[in-house]
Order: sequence, then C-alpha cells, then structure tokens
Amino acid sequence: MPWNDNSGNGDEPPKANGGPWGSGGSGGNGDGGSPWGRPGGGGQGGGSDIEDQMRKMQERFSRRGRGGGGGGRGGPNLGPGGFLVLGVVAAIAWLATGVVIVDEGERAAVFRFGEYQKNFAPGLHVHLPAPIETHEVLPSERQQETQIGINQGESLMLTGDENIVDVQFRVFWYYDGENPQDFILNIDNGTPLVKAAAESVMREVVGKSTLDAVLTTGRGEIATIVRDQLQELLADYGAGVQIENVEIQEALAPAPVRADFIDVINAGQDAERLVQEANRYANDIVPRARGEAQQILQDAQAYRDRVIADATGEADRFIQILLEYRKAPQVTRERMYLETMERVLNRTDKLILDSNSGAVPYLPLDRVNRSGGGN
Repeated sequence: MPWNDNSGNGDEPPKANGGPWGSGGSGGNGDGGSPWGRPGGGGQGGGSDIEDQMRKMQERFSRRGRGGGGGGRGGPNLGPGGFLVLGVVAAIAWLATGVVIVDEGERAAVFRFGEYQKNFAPGLHVHLPAPIETHEVLPSERQQETQIGINQGESLMLTGDENIVDVQFRVFWYYDGENPQDFILNIDNGTPLVKAAAESVMREVVGKSTLDAVLTTGRGEIATIVRDQLQELLADYGAGVQIENVEIQEALAPAPVRADFIDVINAGQDAERLVQEANRYANDIVPRARGEAQQILQDAQAYRDRVIADATGEADRFIQILLEYRKAPQVTRERMYLETMERVLNRTDKLILDSNSGAVPYLPLDRVNRSGGGN
C-alpha cells in the first residue's frame, strides 16, 4: 500500500516490522524508522525524508493528472508527512492573520466577529486570528483631499439674490486617529459621504450669500463658515472625520453671461478706485485747510492781543499825563510840545537859517543842499 512504497510497487503488502511510516529494514533494532529520518536498521533502507515525501506527492498528483494511478487508487495520497507539512503551513498561515504591523501615522481598529474591540497604535500587535478577530488600518495622519465642482452640475449654485454662480472648492480632512472605528462602522464608503456633505453645506451657505460676496470679498468668510458647519454635520453622523480646511478655488458667473459679469466687476473695481482716490484727496486737502484755518485763528488772536495791549498802554500813558497835567499844566504843555516836535522833526531834513544871513527863503534850499552835498 502507499504507506510503504519503498519497492516501487504499490500493490505489494507491507513488509514485516514495517509501519505506516516506512520499513525498518531487515536487520534493524525492531523499532522501525522515524517518519522524518532514515530507518534505524542497517538494511538497504527504504525510508525517506521530507523532500522525498514531497517529491512522491508531486509524482502522484502528476500521474493523477495524466489519468493514471500509482497504486491503483482513485485519488492522490499525500502520506502522513505531507499532511503534517500542510497542516503546519496552514496553522502558520492562520496564526499570521492575527499579526498586524501598524506604520507611523496609522491606526488600526480590531473587531471580534464584527464588534469593535480596541485600537492599535503604531507598532507590532497581535490579536486572535481570523475569522475570530479582524482588523482594518486607516492612515490617520495622512491628509485627504476631496474635490467638488469639477463634474458638470456640481458647481452651479444659486445665491441669496437669485443669481447662479459656478463654485469649485476643495475639502482637506483627516481620519479621526482617536476613533477610527467610527469611520469604519458608522458610515458606508465614507469618502463619497464627505463629498456629498461638503456640497450640501456649500449650497446652503451660498444660498444665504449675495453674488458679490461669493465672487469678490466674501469668499474667505464663506469658506470658514462651510468648514465649521461641515465639521458639525459629520460629527452628528459620527463619521470619524476631522475637517482641516475648505478652500474655494474658483467662483465665477456661468459661462453664457461671464463676460457681462466681468464688465460689472470691472466697473465696480473702477468705482472703488475712484472712491479711494477721492478719499486720498480728501485726506490731503481737509487737514491742510484745517491747518490754514487754525493758523488764521491764531494770527487773529495774536492781533487782538496786540491791539488790546497797545490800547491799554496808551490809555495808561494818557492817564499818567493827565495826572501830571493837573499838577503842573504849563510845564506839561511845554513838555508835550517839545516831545511832539522831537518826533516830527526827527523824521525830516532840517535847514536852519539865521535872520541876518540874507538868504531868500523862497529858494528850494533842500535841493540846493543836496546838490552841494553831492559836490
């Protein structure tokens, strides 16, 4: 039989002292040969090692494939050694399903018959082999990107002032490293859910905004609102997703009216430019006019103070003269006369004539004096 196929004839009965692992030889010690080694006796042998067993197994499979049978039986016979090898390999393969290597930046969720058990941090871990326990690894620290608006129909949205706008944006997000099981268990195929939720939230926010805000100044604020509301929505779903940022790439008018919208935007920009120029002119001329007005006020104040001071001084001087005049009227009159003549004559050219000189007083003596002085 195939247990003792040492002679090459599978129909011969087993020899004496031979077991299912092979013959012990004619002159052995009576305990037979080991299933892996060679016979213990010193006869002609007949035992085989593992390589022989595997070779024989392959030959039997080959004969069966050609329609023949090595021992007249209908199927292959691996032998105890072959079955043992296959069993060991199968056991190792089964146990290997319970070994998981989690790379840096990843998390693994372990499930027992589909029920969540625990998470694995980066490193080498072991759990019960499949199908008792299974695991799924998620890249928790790798940034994911979802693009919305590149397909036809996704980007057209209605604004609050009933205008159509073409919006393309991106969502950057991460798997929740603390609870990766949420992404696996709570939602089905989570990446499309992120896209659908982001598109829904963007349509809602754009529907509450004006066209000018979407196209020009309000894009940053809209992106921030969408990010916050999208995070709240996914948290309600228990999606296990962390939204990092929402970036609006393009916000344009629909193609058929885009040229007209560009003209409107350019006109608005021109108006804004003119307003800024007017503000610059006002900021230049108003402070200057205020400075000049302040200077005029200060000059008027100084003139008023000077006139008041002069008038006060003249009044004080007149009072003093009046007091002196009351004390000595004649002396005061002569003094006032002399002081007045001194002031008058001090500013004019003077020519003194003796009454006995014989000069004619009608001659232009001042011109004669200047001419004589020039010679």
